[in-house]
Amino acid sequence: MELWDLYDRDRVKTGETIQRGDALPRGRYHMVVHVVIFNAQGQMLIQQRQPFKAGWPNLWDVTVGGSAVAGDSSQMAAERETLEEIGLPIDLSDERPKLTIHFNHGFDDVYTLVKDVDLNALTLQESEVQAVRWADEAEVQQMIADGRFIPYHPSLITLLFALRNQRGTHTNTGNAG
Repeated sequence: MELWDLYDRDRVKTGETIQRGDALPRGRYHMVVHVVIFNAQGQMLIQQRQPFKAGWPNLWDVTVGGSAVAGDSSQMAAERETLEEIGLPIDLSDERPKLTIHFNHGFDDVYTLVKDVDLNALTLQESEVQAVRWADEAEVQQMIADGRFIPYHPSLITLLFALRNQRGTHTNTGNAG
């Protein structure tokens, strides 16, 4: 049984939990995390979901993602999901999410890392992931268009690639943003 912490609209923990799969009470939200890893060549590490997964079976996705469980901070959830899904330990203790996206039932924290990863050294979680590989932005966009990738907004993928080496909304590295 997986429990999730519940948050109010301002992302303050309420002290309540809910079992995964139960309907969230009105005005309550949960936290989801994604980790998107890029290599030095600017390619994104993508994973293919298992055919028996309830959501998006057989489709390709960003590196990892999942729900935070009760007691997790955002960083802890992202580290745990990365270790569970692809067997890669990461340290986000000094990191903040690159983006936070609000959706109907919660908050989605997106972390990006630039890290050259040996795909042969990864241990894929059999219940979640059937394959991993590197892909450039054009390939991910084509996979979305072809229905082989989870149907993220194409502009989100463009933004992830653009922000992989920086933080903020400006194209320069100044202090104003």
